[in-house]
This record gives sequence, structure tokens and C-alpha cells, in this order.
Amino acid sequence: MNIPLADLHAQYVPLKDEIISGMEKVFDSMHLFLGENVQALEKDFAQFCGAQFGIGVSDGTAALQIILRAMGIGPGDEVITVSHTFIATAEAIVLAGAIPVFVDIVGDTCLMDVNQVEAKITPRTKAILPVHLYGQMVDMDPLLQIASRHGLKVIEDACQAHGATYKGHRAGSLGDAAGFSFYYSKNLGAFGEGGFITTSDPEIARKARMIRDHGSDRRYYHDLIGFNGRLDEIQAVVLRAKLPHLTDNNELRRKHSRMYNELLASLPIVTPTERPENQHIYHLYVIQAPRRDELQVWLKEREIGTGIHYPVPIHLQNSMSNLGGKKGDFPVTEKIVDQILSLPMYAELSDEAIRTVASSIREFYKS
Repeated sequence: MNIPLADLHAQYVPLKDEIISGMEKVFDSMHLFLGENVQALEKDFAQFCGAQFGIGVSDGTAALQIILRAMGIGPGDEVITVSHTFIATAEAIVLAGAIPVFVDIVGDTCLMDVNQVEAKITPRTKAILPVHLYGQMVDMDPLLQIASRHGLKVIEDACQAHGATYKGHRAGSLGDAAGFSFYYSKNLGAFGEGGFITTSDPEIARKARMIRDHGSDRRYYHDLIGFNGRLDEIQAVVLRAKLPHLTDNNELRRKHSRMYNELLASLPIVTPTERPENQHIYHLYVIQAPRRDELQVWLKEREIGTGIHYPVPIHLQNSMSNLGGKKGDFPVTEKIVDQILSLPMYAELSDEAIRTVASSIREFYKS
């Protein structure tokens, strides 16, 4: 039984007619970007998140970079974030001209250790950038309190948290702004690339719209230095077709996670921890497993797809060597990366597939 890490085709089939019809309308009009589909998506997804404004952009990295630029964060400024995340989080900070400053994570959730943040604040700190990793939100109340005390902006990296909640508030509604990715494998994914910004600050929204379109709010008049970060109409058609199903699909992922938790409970692995105030939407179902690399090979031999998100912490990446990071700087992060393994997770995943994955893991540890 072949069980992929994610099955994008299974999500596409029931929406095929709606998506193809929407694409045909775009091709008939040849209004290919920032048209009626992007505008409708901006309204609907911002409302879904609980934010006042939504801005469709080209990808998640651009979303974060545009937010930083719209806030006036640039050369010499520092932004506090985590090393255990996809490179784009820190990459966006660097591309804005600022400096990423890392803190460690909490071992059970793999999320930012908020208790370490205040010690990293300096006169150059301008923002805190928490990452809602794997589909679960960071402990936001104390983080927002720290930011308020020090006059700092909070930028949510919600690229893996479409519909996740913290104390009833959805990702994208608590910080000064939030960046989302619509990379094709996300809970809400395009057929390629896409991104989104949410904010309830009208000035951030105004500047973000200009920066994504070459610093312009009317064609050929450029008041800011921006770049081409626009979301196109074809991707907006796909996202609009998928958005009404996002809540139900997230609940299916949560159901799958409960089944995994039950079937894996007696094994020498750590299953994901969901904080009581959170609703985890399981973009990824990540276990911590002894003999992780051997287990991954074992599962591959049985046609079970897995992933490692992420094998090298950002502070140890060659591209970030100028920051002076070294082994031992963030012990929890460095321990986690040798143990984490992402198991198959998507809304259409069958109970039979979950049982097969769990049975295969059980066989590995018995052997």
C-alpha cells in the first residue's frame, strides 16, 4: 500500500470542475493578476482569520519580507525568532536588511520558548517573529505582553497555521501583521506558489499593497521601492475553491491525529503535544523517534512517505554563518532535529492508511 506524505490529487478531484470553470473565466477575460478573484480572496481569507485587511502576495517569504518593509524594519534592526523553522523565516528578515536573533524552542511542542525572548531584546530590537509551526500557535498572550512592554511589533509567521486557533483567536489575528504561505502542500494550498498578509493596521496594509506592486498604488507612479510580489488570478481561483472546505479539512486532520496518537501510544516515541488553549490543525504530524533515520528507511521500504521538518537548524546553515551561530547555542532545537519525523497527514487520509503506518512503526521497534 503506497501512502504518500501528502496526496494533493485526492484534494483536487472533487473540486476539479469548479477550479477548471474558474480558470476558464480568467483566461476568457485575460485579467491575470490582482483581479476579481484576488480581491475576493483578500476579503474572504482576512475575514476567516479575523483580521481587517488581507493582501494577496506571490509567496510566504514575500509576505514576511513585505511586512517587515511595511513596518520600516531594515538595516541594523534586530528581529527575534526561532532557529527551528523553514529557512524562509530568517531569510525574509535578512532580505529586509535586518538581523535575525534566535531563541530556543520548547521540546514538547517545538514552538518558540517565550520565556527566553525578553533576555534577547536590545536597543536594536524592532520586532518579535513567532512561528506557528506544524499547525499550532505559539503562546501568544505572554509574547504580546513582552512586545507591549518594550514597544515592539509582533509578526506572526502563520505559514503553516491556516485556521489554527489560540484561546479562540485564529492565526493571523493577534499580531500586528501575519504572513501566510499558500505553497501547494499547505492546508490551504495553491497549485504552485502563493502567499497572504493579514493585518488590522491600515497603514501596514497600505504600504504592503504598494510594496508587492513595485511600490505603486497607481500604475507607473512609484512612491516606494518595492518588487513584484503579486498574487495571480489563477492561484486565487484555486484558493477560493478550497477555502470553504478548510475548516472541515482541518477537523479531519485533527481526527487523523487522534487516531495516530491512540495507535502509537505504547511505542517508544513522542507524539505531538497540543496545548490546551490551542486548536492544532496538523499541517504536519511530527513524532520524535529514537533511531529516526533507520525508521525512515524502514517506512520508505514499505512505500510510506515521511519527511524531516527540518534537519538543520537555521543557526547552523551555511547561508547564516555570518551570524556566528555554533553547535550548542540552542540545545533543545539541536536535540529535536535528530529525532523529528513527519508522518503522512492530509484530510483525505484513510483509517486503513493510518493503521498501516502505525503497524509498520510498531514492527520496526519490535524488530
